[in-house]
Amino acid sequence: MNYEAYKKLYRLPPEMNMSWVTKEYPTEAPVWCSVDLRDGNQALIVPMNLEEKIEYYRFLLKAGFKEIEVGFPAASETEFEFLRYLVDHDMIPDDVTVQVLTQAREHIIWKTFEALKGVKNAIVHVYNSTSTAQREQVFGKSKEEIKKIAVEGAKLLQRLTDETGAAYRLEYSPESFTGTEPEYALEVCNAVLDVWKPTADRKAIINLPSTVQVSLPHIYAAQVAYMSDHLKYRDNVILSLHPHNDRGCGVAEAEMGLLAGAQRIEGTLFGNGERTGNVDIVTLGMNMVALGVDPKQNLHGDGQEQTS
Repeated sequence: MNYEAYKKLYRLPPEMNMSWVTKEYPTEAPVWCSVDLRDGNQALIVPMNLEEKIEYYRFLLKAGFKEIEVGFPAASETEFEFLRYLVDHDMIPDDVTVQVLTQAREHIIWKTFEALKGVKNAIVHVYNSTSTAQREQVFGKSKEEIKKIAVEGAKLLQRLTDETGAAYRLEYSPESFTGTEPEYALEVCNAVLDVWKPTADRKAIINLPSTVQVSLPHIYAAQVAYMSDHLKYRDNVILSLHPHNDRGCGVAEAEMGLLAGAQRIEGTLFGNGERTGNVDIVTLGMNMVALGVDPKQNLHGDGQEQTS
């Protein structure tokens, strides 16, 4: 194997806070967000049709999820119609928040808000890629230009949310975070937060995806700790993780990331997801049970489906 052709793609944070390693295990459950209907669906050779997505959504409600990513409404007609079906058939309980994904591109954001009409509780999740490889090889843009994309997307989300009169929560991801210089990821995230100015009663979500795993899990956790230590408005920010499983370390990244300051996990049931999958929420929950910690999941999926 030509191992010499490869080199590490991650960057260490300028400050290595490893104090989190003295903690034994997470003592409370994070906020769980299922991304089965979007990231999990993207892993299927034949994506779910409308009827299948509705059936899966009903199961996620029974499993007790309070945050469910229902899709990327601007990506396809099926994705758009699915969210509209949930709205038109009053299938979103009052205590459940649906999450939608959108790129930081104006026409896609507009289409996303069109799909959201009538939704009471939603998280609008905007992202753009920030990694060195994506900046230089895909977009051919400078750091300032990439940051501007994020900021302009954040401004449009804020404006459309205000115009609709909805109390939507806003989430930002520096896609390919693991291949991004941590100090630059921090700069971009703080610029987005300066637009949103989160408050105690309307917190923002900053999500740190290991879009592609490129390091051992303790390195990812160190990056998480650096972000947690230096994010602006920290008390009013929910720090979220979105681990994939390219190196087989999705669960380890999530658990170490929680020790390092994360409060929320985006994952899927049994790790179904793109490439080698997403972090397995079931395994994370069972690991907590084994340590005497309530995962706040209905792992049997035998709960009563909630209605609004």
